[in-house]
Amino acid sequence: MESPDGARCAWCHRPLARREGAGRPRRFCSASHRQRAYEARRRAATLHVPAGQCIVAEDDLRRLHDRLYRLEAAIEDVTADLAGDTRAAAYRRATEHLLDAGRDLVGLVVEPVRE
Repeated sequence: MESPDGARCAWCHRPLARREGAGRPRRFCSASHRQRAYEARRRAATLHVPAGQCIVAEDDLRRLHDRLYRLEAAIEDVTADLAGDTRAAAYRRATEHLLDAGRDLVGLVVEPVRE
């Protein structure tokens, strides 16, 4: 998977380290992620899940939605707060508020259900 930042792991979507030399481009950051992707494809085929779709645990999806909602609310708060205040302290508070909301998403991986 290619992004503007370069190749990303086809399982966890984290950036892949650049590798020089011949050979196929890497698709996974580790052998375990390659194995998980294989298992997920096999499970999807067994369950007749269409290509490009996956089954995730409801709790994982709810947790992701909660964190995204928190970030969305923080963006709305910051937009309103900065509309009338252009001081450096206001921008510092806004940045801290956004970072606090965004930290919940760092490292979050929603994996397909494997069994």
